[in-house]
Amino acid sequence: MTAARGAAVHLRVEAADLHAHLYHVTLTIEQPEAPQRLSLPVWIPGSYLVREFSRHLQRVAARQDGKAVAAQQLDKCTWQVDCMASSPLVVTYEVYAFDNSVRTAWLDQQRGFFNGTSLCLKVHGQEGLPHELEVVPGEAPSHWEMACPLPAVKANRRGFGTYAAQDYDELVDSPVELGAFFSGEFKACGVPHRFVVAGAAESFDSARLLADVQKICEQQIRFWHDRKRPPHKNYLFILNVVDDGYGGLEHRNSTALIASRRDLPRVGDARMGDGYVTLLGLISHEYFHTWNVKRLRPAEFARYDYAQENYTQLLWFFEGFTSYYDDLLLKRAGVIDEATYVKLLNKTVNQVMQGPGREVQSVAQASFDAWVKYYRQDENTANATVSYYTKGSLVALCFDLTLRSEGHATLDQVMRALWQRCKAGPMAEADFAAVLKELGGRAFTRELAAWVHGTRDLPLKELLETQGIAAIEEPAQLQQRLGLRVTESNNAIVVKNVLRGGAGEQAGFAANDEWIGVEVAGNAWRLAKLDDLTLYAGSHRKVTAIAARDRRLLRLELNIPQAATTWRLALRDAARAQSWLGAQG
Repeated sequence: MTAARGAAVHLRVEAADLHAHLYHVTLTIEQPEAPQRLSLPVWIPGSYLVREFSRHLQRVAARQDGKAVAAQQLDKCTWQVDCMASSPLVVTYEVYAFDNSVRTAWLDQQRGFFNGTSLCLKVHGQEGLPHELEVVPGEAPSHWEMACPLPAVKANRRGFGTYAAQDYDELVDSPVELGAFFSGEFKACGVPHRFVVAGAAESFDSARLLADVQKICEQQIRFWHDRKRPPHKNYLFILNVVDDGYGGLEHRNSTALIASRRDLPRVGDARMGDGYVTLLGLISHEYFHTWNVKRLRPAEFARYDYAQENYTQLLWFFEGFTSYYDDLLLKRAGVIDEATYVKLLNKTVNQVMQGPGREVQSVAQASFDAWVKYYRQDENTANATVSYYTKGSLVALCFDLTLRSEGHATLDQVMRALWQRCKAGPMAEADFAAVLKELGGRAFTRELAAWVHGTRDLPLKELLETQGIAAIEEPAQLQQRLGLRVTESNNAIVVKNVLRGGAGEQAGFAANDEWIGVEVAGNAWRLAKLDDLTLYAGSHRKVTAIAARDRRLLRLELNIPQAATTWRLALRDAARAQSWLGAQG
């Protein structure tokens, strides 16, 4: 099959074998180079880990003028085709798709999904030219439909057909959903939005989800543009609901989401459950990325290098500030109330304060190290690193409340000014500093050094008090007091993390130890759950823990501390908080 003459590069994707989870791809290059190099990305923008997508690519073959031509693999993700430049080149290959996440590709009897970074070879030298994506059902059942954010060139009523991308970047930034899914539509500030949901149960209240998401989208469009038109002409939400899952990946005018089936709103149930709030927060987060990271973005991401890591120290801004606004804009949109927002903020504060890694690594360092640390977490992660999501959101909170308390500006205004200053494009930390100085009436050099590049705790208590929110210290849960994180199942306690400087570390606990029992005052007790420790220890502060490591029993002398505390945030003055929580300023 040859490409339509309107596109320099044409990719035809067929759901070829649902049982073997194989897509068949035909790449047609109208005017190839001689020889022609092709490569598949090793990572997907928005998920900062080299994932080696080419490991799922197989059976690469090339033909020109009806004759086979050699395709030699040069490295893990690059091929060279020994073709001529005189006529179209056709390359075929298969991609194994069995990763049920938002990052890669999936195909089975119930559903299909893919990102272009997993399926679409890049044609070197033609990345900036128009591309076409043609998706055909192949073995897919006759009732399957297709959803894609790209504009259609020619598509049937089920959505299958040909779509246009202005270049390779847009092609691979446009996820595709296949299957029998729910599809609903609404307009937000005049912009058409489509929401597709795969895997929902019969109890799914689609009308409520659409109404709530419409409020969120309208709030965010007004946040960035007031009454002006946003930069996207349409938007597609793709939600895959599963038994247990959570995550999202932003794209230029779409997002791919995964969530638990139980978190969807249910017909006849008007409650705002924690799971549904979490889902709406995820939707809000990914939609905010439409502006903050997909357009306004790190200067290092001005042009993606798909063959290797792309380093930046600014994920604290692009992920952290987005994490600050995702829940805040739920409140401003009227989807959640003040108490729910304060509860969500409280959770974030304690997540950061209870991680020893906050004293080791700054959020700027965490951003740079995302490729080797954030996406490769292990038993020592909490001791060695800090999340640029959670602490980054608290950095945003501190800048916002500082600006508000000094009376010159708000972070809302800073974000919009950055959008204008950087022309909705590449941004450096110096741009943020310059806008802070311009709108805030002074330089914020000290705050940037301490909050972004330093490891001392943020001045959260003082700043929250300026907005009528009190931070009350209360006794921490037993796990936090012991400096351990454990799992409990089938009457067994297994240590997952040992926090730096805690009582558990001092006693000699290690990750993966099974905590079997405790000796107190001459008696030995078997523990079924961690709270049994206080039952058997009573007023004793020194006990002997009995643990198993590699089948060897250990006796560990453990001191049970009393001092560890956690924070409880309380809204003391709702009127004072209203200008912050109620509407953008």
